[in-house]
Amino acid sequence: MDMGRGNGDGPAVSDEEWARFLAEAQAGAGGAPKEPSARAREVTARLRREDEQRARAARKGKAPSAGPPGWRTGPARQEIQGRGRGRRRLRAGLAVTAIAALALVALRPELVIDRITGKAAQDDRAGRPLPAETARPTAAPSAMHPDRPTLKEPFKGSPAAQWADGAAGIEVPQAQAVGGMTKEQVADALAKAKQFLVAANLDPATLRGERPAAALALLEPKPEDQLARLERSLTAPTKENDPLAFFTRADPAAVKPAGEVVKVRGRMWTEPGKDPGQARVRVDYTFVHPFVKAKPGADQVERTIVRRQMTFSVADPRKWEATPGKLWIETTDRDVANSACGVHDGFVHPVFDEDEPTGPTPSGTPVDPYDRSTGLDTGRQEGCGTLSRS
Repeated sequence: MDMGRGNGDGPAVSDEEWARFLAEAQAGAGGAPKEPSARAREVTARLRREDEQRARAARKGKAPSAGPPGWRTGPARQEIQGRGRGRRRLRAGLAVTAIAALALVALRPELVIDRITGKAAQDDRAGRPLPAETARPTAAPSAMHPDRPTLKEPFKGSPAAQWADGAAGIEVPQAQAVGGMTKEQVADALAKAKQFLVAANLDPATLRGERPAAALALLEPKPEDQLARLERSLTAPTKENDPLAFFTRADPAAVKPAGEVVKVRGRMWTEPGKDPGQARVRVDYTFVHPFVKAKPGADQVERTIVRRQMTFSVADPRKWEATPGKLWIETTDRDVANSACGVHDGFVHPVFDEDEPTGPTPSGTPVDPYDRSTGLDTGRQEGCGTLSRS
């Protein structure tokens, strides 16, 4: 490409500027001197002759030549040349920037794609943790870029990337006296409710399918049938008596956690119990568990999302037959997303690409398991449903 000519009306770059550009380029190259081009030698020689002619004319008392048509002499010419150099430096800087940008795009095209698709803004949002949930959300989390989770980033492409890690996501509200129970009694009930959620859904031993001893120890032992039924569900689970109603467990022979973090979001609050001297602790939490196959070399990560709504009740032992510091599970409801349908062995079964289809075929309107804007009793579909994302 010929950079020394413009639109055919004359040189796009003056001879002086061209010579100066070559001289500056050679001076700033920092390497060994290079042989000047034929054009450079010609321009340099002509400029030298013109300087000698002006010098001879000055000695003879003649005015210097005005130069080619359109040229100006004196300070005005210097100002134009200065602006020309400034524009040339600007153009050169822009050219270098453009070349660098093109090189960057060639090396990392995803940067431009991310800006066009908005993924960069989503990633920026994903890096900022959400404030604690103090009331039921009014809408589901916004759509995320559909990135696949990895062993290094198991929550990639998930709204849970902004959620709190583990027990930090279970924030205990400030206790107040309610239902005839003192502030201290309510504070103890709130603390015990959090301990149960942690032991039942986050404890590594519970997740490995072991007996959730710490969670069971928090429950009211009277009457005995409540604990007895829970024990039976752990040893001989059935569809009607499934331990997943209370605990999150996975078969260690099939899957293992992908990392040590479980993402948690939700809230708890208190309200009066059925009768004076009783109080309730209501909880609504979603737990996002990333899993990977237990076999060596497995690297596909699948997330199982468990949402739990439970009501614990406590009673004043001075008025009711109750064990101080123990919880009674009044109600429990759960939704387990991305787990094989029709399996009732007491474990969650995240579905991987290599798994053969088993059980009933998912159907119905896709459900967003991250949507916490409605309760589990609202619009629930029967059977095996489909997910809009996991």
